Amino acid sequence: MIWSVAFSLLGLLSLSIPVGIVLFLLGFGIDQFYSPFPLMRGLGQVVWSASNSSTLIAIPFFVLLGEILVRGGIAERTYASLDKWFSWLPGGLIHANIGTATMFSATSGSSVATAATVATVAMPQAEKLGYDPKLFSGAIAAGGTLGILIPPSINLIVYGFLTETSIPRLFLAGLIPGLLMALVFMLVTAVLCTLRPSLGGVSRSFSWGERFASLIQLLPIMLLFVAVIGSIYAGWATPTESAAVGVAIALVIAAANRGVSLEMMRDSLLGTVRITAMIMLVITGAYFLNFTLASAGLGRDLQDLLTGLNLSPFGTLLVVIGLYIVLGFFIETLSLMVATIPIVVPIMAGLGFDKVWFGILMIVLVEMALITPPVGLNLYVVQGARKSGKFSDVMLGTIPFVAVMLAMVAMLVLVPELALYLPDHF
Repeated sequence: MIWSVAFSLLGLLSLSIPVGIVLFLLGFGIDQFYSPFPLMRGLGQVVWSASNSSTLIAIPFFVLLGEILVRGGIAERTYASLDKWFSWLPGGLIHANIGTATMFSATSGSSVATAATVATVAMPQAEKLGYDPKLFSGAIAAGGTLGILIPPSINLIVYGFLTETSIPRLFLAGLIPGLLMALVFMLVTAVLCTLRPSLGGVSRSFSWGERFASLIQLLPIMLLFVAVIGSIYAGWATPTESAAVGVAIALVIAAANRGVSLEMMRDSLLGTVRITAMIMLVITGAYFLNFTLASAGLGRDLQDLLTGLNLSPFGTLLVVIGLYIVLGFFIETLSLMVATIPIVVPIMAGLGFDKVWFGILMIVLVEMALITPPVGLNLYVVQGARKSGKFSDVMLGTIPFVAVMLAMVAMLVLVPELALYLPDHF
């Protein structure tokens, strides 16, 4: 049954059927062919249970927060400020791409939204200043992946919801790995552009006066991060309440920058509805699929398969890491998470691995799925913003950053304190 379900999943996805529908179809198939009980009768209760959670209310709020930041013109100002500070480094504007992606990751919670934001603002500059299109676009796609690791993260909220793990602890756990990965992205960029200066485009410099004057453009993002994350750890708000506070502050900032209009609000709300509907369809579909899988005994079969390999806990961990890397080529990140978490996490927790630590490890692994073909969403987002050039340029440009993510996976395995230090001490 394990292999038939896996091949059915890949087959349905290859037909370009929406992921949420695929998950429901698999659940219906398992009910018909593998279950002795009429599992369809539980569909209504399962879907209601999956969607009736106050925790999930944070998702539309964080999506709306990102929409307001993009459509309110805050992204362009942030990018211009970071350009002035990073332009002297080898690779100049590429560092501004990564820096802007990092800052927006700390407010929007979505990788695709982060990549789309930075790509829209940055792409017009690439050709004009002579940057290598591969490295430039690859850095945007990779920087966008930080949106699901650096708090607040929609994916971490979903992980915490499905595994009953503390979301504030997950947010703290993702902070050090996320910032460290952003720094290594910049280090790799600087090394490549030093070895091959032609990759880094035209060299530019700004005066210290211009740099310090531009800092005021960074204050809105910093204020949002402090308000959203600080209110959680000060005990003043839950993640859902802090997301609502973030939306209110973002609206005030956009209004102060004269970025609020009826058209802007309409587009922001419509974008939020579309993205939230997609996420909730995937979550409810995955919940129903997991219900049918558990009822049909697949979780037990998979656990027997892994234990039947007679591997040590570390060996089993390596198998799971390999599994996520392979599945990441074919399955969208959120779908990959919600389809595997109820099966994999109990096995890993039973072997003694910390659920918070494993959550961060999983997020880094699924980050790679965002920039590896054929399903890597960020690749398509960046290519769409380019409006010209070959799609292969974006794929080739992400190779150095995929290597960084693999190195981060190794570091998390060898030094778990990278993820656990902040949750254990604050």
